[in-house]
Amino acid sequence: MNQQNKLAGRIDYGIILSLMLLCIISLISIYSAQLTNEQYDANFVIKQAIWWVISSFAIVVVMQFDYEKLTKWAYYFYALGIAMLIFVLLFGTEIKGAKSWIEIPFLGSLQPSEIVKVIMIIVLAKVIMEHNKRYQLHTVGRDFVLLGKIIGVMIPPMILIMLQPDLGTTLVFIAVTAGMILISGITWKIIVPLYTSIAAIGVTAIWMVIYHQDWLLKLGFKSYQFDRITTWINPESDPQGGGYQVLRAMTAIGSGQVTGNGAGYNAIAIPENHNDFIFTVIGGNFGFVGASLLLILYFLLIYQIIRVALDVKIPFYSYICTGVVMMIMFHVLENVGMNIGLLPITGIPLPFISYGGSALLGNMMAVGLVLGIRFNYQKSMFTIKEQEFAE
Repeated sequence: MNQQNKLAGRIDYGIILSLMLLCIISLISIYSAQLTNEQYDANFVIKQAIWWVISSFAIVVVMQFDYEKLTKWAYYFYALGIAMLIFVLLFGTEIKGAKSWIEIPFLGSLQPSEIVKVIMIIVLAKVIMEHNKRYQLHTVGRDFVLLGKIIGVMIPPMILIMLQPDLGTTLVFIAVTAGMILISGITWKIIVPLYTSIAAIGVTAIWMVIYHQDWLLKLGFKSYQFDRITTWINPESDPQGGGYQVLRAMTAIGSGQVTGNGAGYNAIAIPENHNDFIFTVIGGNFGFVGASLLLILYFLLIYQIIRVALDVKIPFYSYICTGVVMMIMFHVLENVGMNIGLLPITGIPLPFISYGGSALLGNMMAVGLVLGIRFNYQKSMFTIKEQEFAE
């Protein structure tokens, strides 16, 4: 009985319950999306249910990686991730202009970059941990070295993903890295000027796209590269082209009003509404109430991951939790933002809800890391004490 109680105490049932609720919402939303859209013949509900089963097994596997295994194999995982990204560039399947997928028999397409996101979180956590362990006294010079290490690790996979090209995943990499830099211990004397400069560059770029495209054209940019920004700022300028998706999405969400039109409401069909635009289905069918409940569920999941980060006394684990939080939070903010017209369309799916086996697998593996942290915490503390004693 005591053994069972100890095992039960190592399992975070709150996170598991959140995942179960997200699974139910995902399958209902995808089913509703198929009722409103005859764009595809495939039964996406069945396929997504299969990926939920596969991803659940993946969580169990990831949970077996304790502190010792994660820190020991981190750079091997990194090498595997780089190899997968190179492989997909050489032999991958091109879909909608992006060479990001590998065909898996019976399962369909797998996007390696989704798994590499999880690998990057582990590797960045190890880089930060090793540096801070070696240099316990922070100086500006040492913090610049740590920043260089973090960026140096991030650049190779990010370049390979940009070559596919995959803007959405590239932005996720940047968001995860930015979040982990914030808690790495790097002084604000570096972080504030760095982040301020990046924000200024972004605002300037948007300003030039809106008012001075001729300058950018002289620098070698192409006019079609500005479309996402111009249609984001003013979708009505091209209602049948670049602005079509955004305008339809906002109309569909607005039609749901407070309580929604009910599952299967099909007055406003939107391309890809089972995937990147699944939030329009939730907003249209279940209204402000349904959309708000989903966002609250995300908040609870993120809160529970933050709680794990605060409960454990191992910096490596806290860094991993931070990376997972940043990954999930950026996905939610960007996807919901682009569905309601606040952010440009980037092709980022709504985590755990949108149809897509690769994205679901990557997100579940990331949460599996957090569940593994809770599950292996006591064993990890013992391992760390042994290592400190040996040193």
